[in-house]
Amino acid sequence: MTFPQRKLGSTGLSVSAIGMGCMPISVNGRPSEEEGIRTIHAALEQGITFFDTADAYCLNNDDFGHNERILAKALQQHPEAIVATKGGNQRPDGRWEANGHPEHLRKAIEDSLRALNLETIVLYQLHRPDPNVPFAESVGAIADLQKEGKLLHAGLSNVSVEQLDEASDILQVASVQNRMNLFDHSSNAVLKRCEQLGIAFLPYSPLNGMSKAGQIGANEVLSRIADKYQASPQQIALAWLLHLSPVMIPIPGASKSSSITNSAKGATVALTPEDIEELSTIGS
Repeated sequence: MTFPQRKLGSTGLSVSAIGMGCMPISVNGRPSEEEGIRTIHAALEQGITFFDTADAYCLNNDDFGHNERILAKALQQHPEAIVATKGGNQRPDGRWEANGHPEHLRKAIEDSLRALNLETIVLYQLHRPDPNVPFAESVGAIADLQKEGKLLHAGLSNVSVEQLDEASDILQVASVQNRMNLFDHSSNAVLKRCEQLGIAFLPYSPLNGMSKAGQIGANEVLSRIADKYQASPQQIALAWLLHLSPVMIPIPGASKSSSITNSAKGATVALTPEDIEELSTIGS
């Protein structure tokens, strides 16, 4: 069976309806590089073609680009894979700090191109707005880099509707990556705006985050519906997201082959309207 596909916003590209979030391979508690590569290969074997990374998926500034370098190694023989990366964060002493200055973004994309061993990045996303830099300056820097051919398509992450509209006046936004899952509906308005504009919505933490993903089955509604389909709670949580909107492309994180193999099967679960309505009450 062919893995279900979805359009990646306005890019003209189609990708697997569920992608892989690669952050767990490179942050605290990360697996060995060999296990990380096995996990990426397991995703490919399931039919996943979309991989989300960032320069800041690492332990600290001395480790910058770790995740991108592993992806590059794992995908050497897989031209079908599409990689989305992000810039606009730093990791001093392991902290997460925004840096949306144009000069930082210019250096960041050059470093990402080297780490990923690419001449052009298919989808480059501003990781988060920097409160110390006018948002239009950060977005404008990405627009300039796009004109120079450093990236094909531009995306945003951790933005509001207002910021999405502001960015849309500067460049064509292909994707938005905000937190969203069964337990967190705070980005509903952004999702609706993405639907109106034909922008792909890439929900991160679609299983409620790295530390909680394994426990979501404790929810009675989710557990009962999972039993009904003989599926895992994680598969039902991802299926719910896919049923919410045609622009939705969840990117569950994984650091083990078994995790991404399990998540991938969520793309084939056909929920009923009654299931979707009941599941939607969990985070309301």
